[in-house]
Amino acid sequence: MANPPRLLDQVRERLRFKHYSIRTEQAYVDWIKRFILFHGKRHPTAMGKPEVEAFLTHLAVVRNVAASTQNQALSAILFLYKEVLGRELEWLDNVERAKRPARVPVVLTEAEVRALLGQMEGRQAFMARILYGAGLRLMECVRLRVKDVDFGYSQITVRDGKGDKDRVTILPASLHANLLTHLEQVKATHQKDLEAGFGEVIFAVRARPQVSAGRPRVGLAVRLSGRPAFARSALGGRAAPSHRRADPAAGGQEGRQGSRDSQARELPHLAP
Repeated sequence: MANPPRLLDQVRERLRFKHYSIRTEQAYVDWIKRFILFHGKRHPTAMGKPEVEAFLTHLAVVRNVAASTQNQALSAILFLYKEVLGRELEWLDNVERAKRPARVPVVLTEAEVRALLGQMEGRQAFMARILYGAGLRLMECVRLRVKDVDFGYSQITVRDGKGDKDRVTILPASLHANLLTHLEQVKATHQKDLEAGFGEVIFAVRARPQVSAGRPRVGLAVRLSGRPAFARSALGGRAAPSHRRADPAAGGQEGRQGSRDSQARELPHLAP
């Protein structure tokens, strides 16, 4: 009988099932690990409200963390007990809350922003301008695809943003020319990849009659060539080559190899 997954693996699986972002997953797993180590590696099922209160108070009093940091740790622990262990914690009334000081935000003027961006160069400068002009988060900018940039409406569609939600934001007019030039460079690089033999896809349709509940059924198999296809972002970044996924029903060594690989291939989106 297979051993059950470890606690932190269960936390990761539940977070991904709930469509939490990768940054939230990393933060929650880290706080849960700290919580367990703080109490001498005791299992969370053997702990409860007093241990949670002690850990949160330690963060505020000894570690002197910010209020937002303490709240993040609390959210991670509550997720562990409610979503993973299936337990509801009692109301925490003996926690020393971290103070949330009132701060006046520092807002840069337009001239200061131009001076700051002017000190940057290369891809980092281009990404910084998109972050500032479109109001994107860092990972939203990194994952931005060409198909989500609309020059006609001067807008960007953000896919799977925070909370696993899509939204539409503006595309600054000052970025049109640079972005179009950059896309032409990406297309040229993609064309070179095609000429070098990368990105080729072969679709093989084979009908294989099967019997299910007394009725014949025709199976459709899609077979990809062994040459790697690359997924490119709008900023021209090249992802790692995807793995081949063959038809397990095709038989032979290739079919058996494909049955062991469940990762689908992501094709490049290069047309604006």
